[in-house]
Amino acid sequence: MNKVVKIIDLGKKDYKETWEYQEKLFQSILDLKVKNRREETEEETPNYLLFVEHPHVYTLGKSGDIDNLLLNEEQLKDKEATFYKINRGGDITYHGPGQIVGYPILDLENFFTDIYKYLRLLEETMILVLKDYGIESSRSEGETGVWLDVGTPFARKICAMGVRGSRWVTMHGFALNVNSDLGYFDNIIPCGIKGKGVTSLNVELGIDYVDEDEVREKIIKYFAVLFDASVIE
Repeated sequence: MNKVVKIIDLGKKDYKETWEYQEKLFQSILDLKVKNRREETEEETPNYLLFVEHPHVYTLGKSGDIDNLLLNEEQLKDKEATFYKINRGGDITYHGPGQIVGYPILDLENFFTDIYKYLRLLEETMILVLKDYGIESSRSEGETGVWLDVGTPFARKICAMGVRGSRWVTMHGFALNVNSDLGYFDNIIPCGIKGKGVTSLNVELGIDYVDEDEVREKIIKYFAVLFDASVIE
């Protein structure tokens, strides 16, 4: 089992280009697994964790409801935002500047074969990162992601998640709001969940800007610990 995860920082990159890159890595792992099975070989499959910041974009999961996007095409242009219907789970979400987006492309057979556990460990990674900043966060039953003040009228999401898996290979991932413009969330019903807010780390800390490089390093650190992985950059 190969527990080495290669970190790839894509910087600022268009959503569609990044999606195509994800698909390329995802398919290469699937192809290698098929080859190993067919030829009875044991070539190690690679693992990746991509980091990226997208321009303003709304994405709708395969089971999502388009009515949760509250903008028409003209309004999207006015907001300088794009929209894609994609092949992950979950409903609608927003990506944009000030948000740390991570796409783990892993062969879970290198770690454990349990998608439920996979999602819970991604959530736990974010919970530990936020704790370093003095922010207590948790899961909300039946609602994937990381939340603050769960079970109160002030419940708000700080990290959204949506993944795709095939033959234990994963793609898509998480989006942690660090210095996000929360106004863009007003144009959707986030994750299809009505009556709950969205927040960002800088808002919760009451400051203008949080060092995103520092947050990214914390994510990598806790991800490596929880997945018992070795990371390389």
